[in-house]
Amino acid sequence: MNVGVEVGLLVPVAYLLGTFPSASLVARRRGVDVTAAGSGNPGASNTFRLLGWKAGVVVFALDVLKGALAAGLGLAVDGHRGAYILGVAAVLGHVFPVTRRFKGGRGVATGGGVMLVIFPLLTLALTALWIVLARLTHKASIASITVAIAFPIAVALAGHEAGDVLVITVMALLVVGRHLSNVRRLVKGQELGLESGQQSDDPPDVGDERAAS
Repeated sequence: MNVGVEVGLLVPVAYLLGTFPSASLVARRRGVDVTAAGSGNPGASNTFRLLGWKAGVVVFALDVLKGALAAGLGLAVDGHRGAYILGVAAVLGHVFPVTRRFKGGRGVATGGGVMLVIFPLLTLALTALWIVLARLTHKASIASITVAIAFPIAVALAGHEAGDVLVITVMALLVVGRHLSNVRRLVKGQELGLESGQQSDDPPDVGDERAAS
């Protein structure tokens, strides 16, 4: 079978892998509906805010694993091209899950899993930057937006091909675009922090989720 056909057939599989509801499953075991509390966003940041760091780390790891598995499968089938195609499919599954009427997370952790497969050292370095920024600002959104912008710049400075820079720029724009509501709230001083137990004053189902993952 042609390699391109194999990758194409695996795209729906990667997308469905991305829709795996990590946050909802972890929170449900604690009797919490993560989509109806806090920011309402089914991601690691909202899980951390509602249930503490241990639950948040589990969700983060599962979301990273989704992206890494998809990209790893693509890498095995068709090298970097396959890793990008299936990795992006998983990110889209996380961000726009058909199982939740296309209302998903921010794609930061899942996208990080994809990048971990393709650029492991660079991803680990930028993950460290994310942690530092999150601890300093107490805002996952600031850390996520900064790292998303920094990633294609870092790839370009490292001398990688223009195609790599282009694809990662598109992924970064997707992540930043998903954080526009966060930017508005940062400007207004209304952005939720990472403090455990912090709640939103607004209903979480208005389509304006504020967590960062």
